Amino acid sequence: MMNRLLTIVMMSGLSLGAWAQAFDNLPDPIEDVNKVVDNTPDSIAKALMSRPKPGSTRKGSQPVMFLVGNSTMRNGTLGNGNNGQWGWGYYFPKYFDADKIAVENQALGGMSTRTFYTDLWPAIRQALKPGDWVVVSIGHNDNGEFFDQKRARAVIPGVDPDTCYIGFNQRTQKQDTVYSYGTYLRKYIREIRAKGANPILMSLTPRNAYDEKTGKIVRKPQTEWAAYIAAVEGVPFIDLNEISGRKLDSFSRWKVDYHFLGDKIHTSKFGAELNAYSAYMGIVNSRDPKLKALMKFMKIPQKTIWNVDRLSGKPVVFFTGDSTVKNADKDDDGMWGWASQASTVFDENKIQLVNAARAGRSTRSFIREGLWDAVYNALQPGDFVTIQFGHNDICPITDAKARGVIAESKDTLHVYRLDNGTYEVVYSFGWYLKKMIDDCREKGATPILVSLTPRNEWPGGKIERRDGSYGKWYREVVEETGVEFVDLHNISADFLDKKFAKKRLSADKEKAKTEVAQIKEKAGAVYFKKDHTHTSKLGAQMNAQSFAKGLKANKSELAKYLKK
Repeated sequence: MMNRLLTIVMMSGLSLGAWAQAFDNLPDPIEDVNKVVDNTPDSIAKALMSRPKPGSTRKGSQPVMFLVGNSTMRNGTLGNGNNGQWGWGYYFPKYFDADKIAVENQALGGMSTRTFYTDLWPAIRQALKPGDWVVVSIGHNDNGEFFDQKRARAVIPGVDPDTCYIGFNQRTQKQDTVYSYGTYLRKYIREIRAKGANPILMSLTPRNAYDEKTGKIVRKPQTEWAAYIAAVEGVPFIDLNEISGRKLDSFSRWKVDYHFLGDKIHTSKFGAELNAYSAYMGIVNSRDPKLKALMKFMKIPQKTIWNVDRLSGKPVVFFTGDSTVKNADKDDDGMWGWASQASTVFDENKIQLVNAARAGRSTRSFIREGLWDAVYNALQPGDFVTIQFGHNDICPITDAKARGVIAESKDTLHVYRLDNGTYEVVYSFGWYLKKMIDDCREKGATPILVSLTPRNEWPGGKIERRDGSYGKWYREVVEETGVEFVDLHNISADFLDKKFAKKRLSADKEKAKTEVAQIKEKAGAVYFKKDHTHTSKLGAQMNAQSFAKGLKANKSELAKYLKK
């Protein structure tokens, strides 16, 4: 244990006493000058236990790509999303062939360009070999005080190589020299090259902050400084700040907000994936010839998208939902989803019908599994999307299916540890609906919220109405977003009530119970199949007709494509 401790001290460049004072006594968490609380304990001991030992992922003589950054690249000491925040370095490896190159995320929350260089960089530098790659994207924590007792991580703004500040560092209890942001970048670059490795500079990830004049995401000044150093030193530069910022500018403010979590800097899974993709695209689209050698290690990600024939010029209506929308849909005596019968009410000479629903899915699992992305990526202006979920949403949240949501409409979330040991931020039923609605509008498509199909349950001799839960949440989402709403649930329920409901049950409880069972049996024999949720082919046609009826009542734009 003592040998291990001494190794950590030597690697950090601190004496044992200074190391203990510098890190173990830091309060956790600490609020920085931006009023942002970094959730990562600044502990070298914890960092070295959770981050891979530099170079340890190398396979034989294959190269390693080292990622140098802070909590926007690797969040939390473990980097596993247990606080709901993710760094983009977690998702970056999927763009590389693991059989050709290892991507090693050496970033650590709370580090500045300066403190990473003094405390963590020596071990990485020692592990570098010719042919390796190092991505440096750091600077969010470079402001503050130069020599304070807590962090002492500030640098001198700008790129002046001759500017420095000398003073007593209370954190290390040593005399210290602070250089400019540009000087530290030069140090990284020159030391990387000295080992025969390849440096890549990337600008910082964007913050959730807007320029009052332009109304766009703020572009950080470090971008210009990093670009200047890259040009002077002749190294590739990827403007991550601009690539991700441009994408965020195309989103609604509501959508931008959920790409961050907890503050204006740290990203959610959505934001981390966006930044990782931006970094990938920056490399792929770069004209710098030095990056050509890196291309052979990269993979082309398969874009999830519904392949739709657009040659006809007709708009498309995408139906999303669960097994009540799309089922086996092939056996006349089997279970059918109502969108399989959409052709009975729509004129296919005028509009294309795409049933994108998937059995067993909730709003949450439909999005998490990429099924929604396939629709989103295929959308074009003038398309329509029906959004109908609910049957699988109020389920266990952490079990193997991981499809349960928080049962309400207002925007809320919670970080859950799933039964498989991973972490996921789970949102409310209403939030997931609003995400899909917002995504449709972003693409110029028209979202239509559809209430869930009624079940073959007859309390009191009348069809079950779920207006106090899902119905309430649907209407609250409609009120908040102004989305078009087709209340298929009650339209079909009205039809079934008229056909089977009993106005008055017997006063005798046993007889009343028998009467309800008879109603359920009669309705089930015609409109349902095998259980109380899934419909027969005739039941699917009934729900399709209810949808058409709702469109007509709304005077919906989609109603123009119904059969005459």
